[in-house]
Amino acid sequence: MEWIVLVLVGLFASSLGSLIGLGGGIIVVPTLLYLGSLSLFGGHISPQVAAGTSLFTMIFTGLSSTIAYMKRKTIDYKSGLIFLIGSGPGGILGAWVTEKLNFHAFNLFFGIFIILVSLVLLLKDKLKPIPFRKEKGIVRSFTDNEGKTFEYGFNPYLAVLISFIVGFLSGIFGVGGGSLMVPTMILLFFFPPHVAVATSMFMILPTSILGSITHLALGNVNWMYAIALIPGAWIGANIGVYLNSKLKSRTIVIILRTILVIIGVQLIYEGFKG
Repeated sequence: MEWIVLVLVGLFASSLGSLIGLGGGIIVVPTLLYLGSLSLFGGHISPQVAAGTSLFTMIFTGLSSTIAYMKRKTIDYKSGLIFLIGSGPGGILGAWVTEKLNFHAFNLFFGIFIILVSLVLLLKDKLKPIPFRKEKGIVRSFTDNEGKTFEYGFNPYLAVLISFIVGFLSGIFGVGGGSLMVPTMILLFFFPPHVAVATSMFMILPTSILGSITHLALGNVNWMYAIALIPGAWIGANIGVYLNSKLKSRTIVIILRTILVIIGVQLIYEGFKG
């Protein structure tokens, strides 16, 4: 029974995560903590083990999603690698700072911030992209399945700085970088939503591998749970990629905004509990 539940959890979290670029960890971690409180699952699961197990399974979500998005040619590899230059060190520094901060207070502030991001997404069509000089910036273009061509771009130095801040905030609050990186790409650099999601999943793969190495060294991976979650995560990632290719860009933004509101409310609740 436990295995069936965990496979379904991995399937749902990975499907949703790869659809909107969040990776699925924001669903897996609280679910594992809840299941750990049930006698059926053998007792308490610490937040560290929940996070470590979730991050380990996200390797397979990221790998499966990346392979699928590669076939659909929606990953912006160059931009993703540039963002990783900033978000990787930022996430490490943020995780270190977390040890010295009031976690519940920051849950509250971050929850409010996430909801503000979702509101900004609502007004994104009225925003203007950050100006950049084409001769000194990176210019990209993408044609979606509706036949609409998007041109977007950014200054690489500004991109590294912003992604460092995003990685830092993600590291502090313990939330996967996709929660912030996808809206950042859409809002600040006007990435097409399909490209932002695919590029985010491409970034999640190396990030989750590096993070898992640390958690494995600390013994923060429950192997029984991980082995049960992985099949669902692998299959779910492909389902999410398929749905992403079938939905319109506007629908992707609406789903992303809705999930961000749910995450924000959850974080605010956790903050007030503290």
